[in-house]
Amino acid sequence: MRRGCTVEQFLGPVGSPGRPGVRYTEIRPRATSYEVYLHTCEDVGHETFMDLVEFPPFVQDVRDAEDAEEDFGELLGVTEDPYSALVLAEERTGAVRGRWVNEGLTQDEYRDFVRAGRPSGAWPAGRP
Repeated sequence: MRRGCTVEQFLGPVGSPGRPGVRYTEIRPRATSYEVYLHTCEDVGHETFMDLVEFPPFVQDVRDAEDAEEDFGELLGVTEDPYSALVLAEERTGAVRGRWVNEGLTQDEYRDFVRAGRPSGAWPAGRP
């Protein structure tokens, strides 16, 4: 983040077996601040389609789908320093400090999730 690069973290499944979704969080460095986002999208991928940014947003109410398409991702907060951004993401999303990856690598984590059979339980080390 100090180099001005976005970091992300795959958070795992949401929804139900009949309507599966996945979540990931993102910290975007800006000129003088850091923005923390939570992305929740439909789990429509497979081993050859893993680009989470291309997945449709996971919305609770179909009437909200059009708005979600335009503003994909929920801004959780803005901080002045990278440490505060990490703390905010951890507190609001359950992110784990040692699991941040460079932008785009959440696709690899999603692929691992798919290959593992889309487990609904806990990840290794008790991570949800």
